Amino acid sequence: MDEGKVTLDVAGQKVSGTLLQPEAPVPGFLFVHGWGGDQDEDLGQAEELARLGCICFTFDLRGHAGSDADKDEVTRQNSLDDVLAAYDYLASQPMIDRAAIGVIGTSYGGYLSTLLTSERPIRWLALRVPALYPDTDWDTPKAKLDKDAVRAYRAQPQTAENDRALAACAAFEGDVLLVESERDEQIPREAMISFQAAFRRASSLSHRIIPGATHAMRDPKHQRIYTNMLLRWTEEMVRASRSPR
Repeated sequence: MDEGKVTLDVAGQKVSGTLLQPEAPVPGFLFVHGWGGDQDEDLGQAEELARLGCICFTFDLRGHAGSDADKDEVTRQNSLDDVLAAYDYLASQPMIDRAAIGVIGTSYGGYLSTLLTSERPIRWLALRVPALYPDTDWDTPKAKLDKDAVRAYRAQPQTAENDRALAACAAFEGDVLLVESERDEQIPREAMISFQAAFRRASSLSHRIIPGATHAMRDPKHQRIYTNMLLRWTEEMVRASRSPR
């Protein structure tokens, strides 16, 4: 915290004060929503992190809510390009500490977030029910991927040697929060185990399971559990980054 003595001249009289403000630069967090979602789902959590003294950026992927493009024609490359542009915008903010940027991704957004770590420097990575997809058909629109093939792929153990997203996880050296829904009907346990095993070089890995939660996690009780979990983890990470080394 920067502290500065201030003197105000009020009607010819001196008024002494002390200005306290966050040290610059400050951490930043990028939120990446899931397929079919939008940034409104992340705004509440982003506001909470902003109260911790972080700069947060939420956005709508192409084909979603306020962004352009036909959703049925959006490819994974299109989505990754969106995430790269969003990251670059966040990193360009004057107060941002570029060595302290985190990404918080959900489902498809979690998948994209892992790929982002191969393209940009990321310090913290929070993934809720991250999705897995075969590397094949990369340029096929996301909405037109063979759903049966995707389900079968997720149901089998995968490794960094044959999966681009898991390869990014294996190379990641920052801190990771991996959140699983106990009753997830889209991301099977095998996929979560594949993610967990891939983070072999991470500085730290926190794996949490929300009891009774589904993939979409519509129950307000489960949403509160996740939000509190995310805030506690983020606060711990940010405080540690600000401690003298």
